[in-house]
Amino acid sequence: MRRSQPAGIVYHTTESCQAPFEARDTPVLQRLGESLLDYVRRKCAYHYLIDRFGRVYRVVAESDAADHAGYSVWADTDWFYLNLNEAFLGVSFEARTEPTQNGAIANPAQVRAAAMLTEMLRSRYRIPAGNCIPHAQVSVNPSNMLIGYHTDWSVGFPFAELGLPDNYQLPLPALWAFGFDYEPAWLISSGLAPGIRLAQRDIAQYATAAGVRPPVYRKALRERYKAWLAEMRWTGAPVAQLPSGSAGR
Repeated sequence: MRRSQPAGIVYHTTESCQAPFEARDTPVLQRLGESLLDYVRRKCAYHYLIDRFGRVYRVVAESDAADHAGYSVWADTDWFYLNLNEAFLGVSFEARTEPTQNGAIANPAQVRAAAMLTEMLRSRYRIPAGNCIPHAQVSVNPSNMLIGYHTDWSVGFPFAELGLPDNYQLPLPALWAFGFDYEPAWLISSGLAPGIRLAQRDIAQYATAAGVRPPVYRKALRERYKAWLAEMRWTGAPVAQLPSGSAGR
């Protein structure tokens, strides 16, 4: 099923080349930003880009799909969403996550701009706060059935500053609805750890209710995901939106 209006927002970082955010580096920052904007426009990579100066650029019209989410999974109280390019808007910060990141990933100007953009989009399309999520929360790899194929915003997303609840605390639908697994390191270093633990709890409860062991239950979930994905490919629909009631949750 296709949606006529966006159901949510996925936040990204561009992971592009960065220069120190200092006055003497302004010309370099401007060149990098212009090059990035040209690239994401050619690739139709996001609906919106927020540059290092907090300027917001519309890259793809909200009525069109952007190529921002790839293989991805999410769910709300009414629907499941597979492959979110068409059902969700993509908003990206010009930023890069370093392996030893200590400070904020986005600067204050970007966060202020993202807060205003988020408020505008949520108001225009009545987007639930729970459907405003970082890319790492939805990204999956069907080839090995692991979450976190893309890891942008796997930690440190400024939910409160954007007027959103901490959605890291939501159980990850890729696990409880479709049986995906995760790398153990994510329970140590990732902001997704609470969502992983809650999803594990849910799987154990659902398996008990179904009268089977969790591995058996998880295998059935994976088979369902593969069947739905195959159906999407066969019908040519890049996005599936399926009633949550069909999952038995």
